[in-house]
Amino acid sequence: MARIVMKFGGTSMAGTERIRRVAGIVKRQQEAGHEVAVVVSAMAGETDRLVTFCREANALYDRAEYDVVVAAGEQITSGLLALHLQALGCKARSWLGWQLPVRTDDAHAAARIETIDSPALLASMAAGEIAVIPGFQGMDGDGRVTTLGRGGSDTSAVAVAAAVQADRCDIYTDVDGVYTTDPRIVAKARKLKYVTYEEMLELASVGSKVLQTRSVSLAMKEGVRVQVLSSFIDESAPPADSIPGTMIVSDEELDRILADSEEGQEMERQLITGIAADKNEAKVTLTRVPDRPGAVAAIFGPLAEANINVDMIIQNIAKDKGETDVTFTCPQADLARTQALLEERKDTIGYYRMIADSKVAKVSVVGVGMRSHAGVASTMFKALADRGINIQAISTSEIKVSVLIDSDEVELAVRVLHTAYELDAA
Repeated sequence: MARIVMKFGGTSMAGTERIRRVAGIVKRQQEAGHEVAVVVSAMAGETDRLVTFCREANALYDRAEYDVVVAAGEQITSGLLALHLQALGCKARSWLGWQLPVRTDDAHAAARIETIDSPALLASMAAGEIAVIPGFQGMDGDGRVTTLGRGGSDTSAVAVAAAVQADRCDIYTDVDGVYTTDPRIVAKARKLKYVTYEEMLELASVGSKVLQTRSVSLAMKEGVRVQVLSSFIDESAPPADSIPGTMIVSDEELDRILADSEEGQEMERQLITGIAADKNEAKVTLTRVPDRPGAVAAIFGPLAEANINVDMIIQNIAKDKGETDVTFTCPQADLARTQALLEERKDTIGYYRMIADSKVAKVSVVGVGMRSHAGVASTMFKALADRGINIQAISTSEIKVSVLIDSDEVELAVRVLHTAYELDAA
């Protein structure tokens, strides 16, 4: 018998029939003898609908009140799934974020989980009750509802798995695993059997939609084994234990797999794990920023305080007059707030002009093979140049190279790079 946390995304919970199907999948895991907790997202499109209401009410909305509104989607699906499980003869109940409780900091709309009280949850699971938990939501120190940011249900599931010391966290989504790139863009994309935490973290951070970045980071920190599976399987399908998805594991566990498997030894020769793209990027350039100590801190300090994530920072070489241009990227959703914050501090920062561009996208290649192979970046640059795709900015890490390009060229870039790194399925 194992203790398993199962998470179902918005497409899996989109309507009565799909929730009924999810209930059947969950019931089969319990019937296999496992202790089960389930974390659910809101129905597909529901969070977007609630966000629109907030924006219509106030474009510069209060994030604490925003959380009250958008947290409602997961509350609905958790109650509905519990009802469907009860209809199938299962003992089940919902546990809202404040009832466990899931304790977070007070960064509304982007809160981070601090602790989850697990004794009551563990007792419920041990008694044969299926716990249904709304993802994405928690409670701050003042007792106010918080949300974890878009895709936060993945983080909720991993956090619950860590809190109850689950043997595995199964993430059910609309894809049947992690692919070398988005199969909707590249038909020859291949499903990966295993991915390391580090690779998945990079893929998630640069646009892979399979898992939220913070969920992977938490899984790596807590040592939670995560499996990505499709919820769109026949009702007669076997339990997740025997369905081939993608397992996200530590470097050490993957090394053992590689050592014991001929197929694994073939995987070891793979240079690049995947190609990811993110169209939710915006570029901001501040011109003629004074080239003096503290100038850059004056730009990015206020953005950090506002919980706005910044990426791909470029500072040009200072001109003779002691001025420089500073370019950076931020999420499109935060562009308006970023512009407002920087406009308020124009005199303090001392820049001449702010130029914003929301028609950009980030394309990245990721793979642990980069550590021991030269020429990965040059292959990327040459492949894009050969197709006339201009690079606006570059950032790198030990196992990742990312470029910023025009958003209209994203799909072409992904296809070109997928072929250039020989990732196409035979």
